[in-house]
Amino acid sequence: MKVTEHLKTGAKIFSFEFYPPKTEQDSVRFFDAARELKELNPDFVSVTNSSNGALPYRTVALSGVLKAELGLEVVAHLTCVAHTRAEIGEICSRLKGMGIKNILALRGDIHNLEGLSPRRDYSYASQLTADLAAMGDFSVGGACYPEKHPEAPTLEEDISHLKEKVAAGAEYLITQLFFDNAFYFRFLEKTAAAGISVPILPGLMPITGYKQMQNFTQMMKVTVPAALRKGIERWDGDKDGLFKFSVDYASAQAAELLKGGAPGLHLYTLNRSRAAIAILRNVKGGEGNSAKPLKAAEGQA
Repeated sequence: MKVTEHLKTGAKIFSFEFYPPKTEQDSVRFFDAARELKELNPDFVSVTNSSNGALPYRTVALSGVLKAELGLEVVAHLTCVAHTRAEIGEICSRLKGMGIKNILALRGDIHNLEGLSPRRDYSYASQLTADLAAMGDFSVGGACYPEKHPEAPTLEEDISHLKEKVAAGAEYLITQLFFDNAFYFRFLEKTAAAGISVPILPGLMPITGYKQMQNFTQMMKVTVPAALRKGIERWDGDKDGLFKFSVDYASAQAAELLKGGAPGLHLYTLNRSRAAIAILRNVKGGEGNSAKPLKAAEGQA
């Protein structure tokens, strides 16, 4: 089933994101996590790739395995800046042959192009989106940034480019991760005012350590609220305490988003299942648990 068909039902969507493993040990962890998360009956899982020219083919292969062997609905990420239109067509033919009906259309990271041929047919995700939409074989999604794309000078200019992507054929959007729901709800107001009406799934991920928090703030330009920062600093070095705090915070964040009208949740798993399982059980009230209000979670800091 296409993601857009799920969204049209009006039911909340729950999905997980994986990335292609690099080592044999990573592969074991990847498939263990996928099997465990399958038990939660996700509406779809997505598989990322880099803008490095060779990696999309790994994404294609993994997407096919997840669908054929585990019966999961898969959204394959497809970056375009390192590819010609002919190569994109070949990749799409492979996906179609595997029964993959969903693609998340992305530009890709320019810094990953170092050492690759500068010859390419795409500069922006909107161009790839238009080509995919013209094929008619896929449900096409896109990425968005509630705090703005790091390369955009302003949120308003970023949204203007997002509007072009939607006009090109993006039928739904998945956000970059964020830790303050105010950014998401403000983003919905601004995108609606700009005429963007497609569903926008919030992307969430619990912080698992102090170093990871620094990466988010320095590399990804994501804001870490003071309450979350204090909690991470307090529990850093206490693995169990940090896990509980992070999961509680993300669970409260998720519950507040759903209550506020979000169409579902997209959980970034880092190819691990434990936190994603705990968050979804909290949100759904499984095993007698329920997510606390966000202020209660923040109060643990």
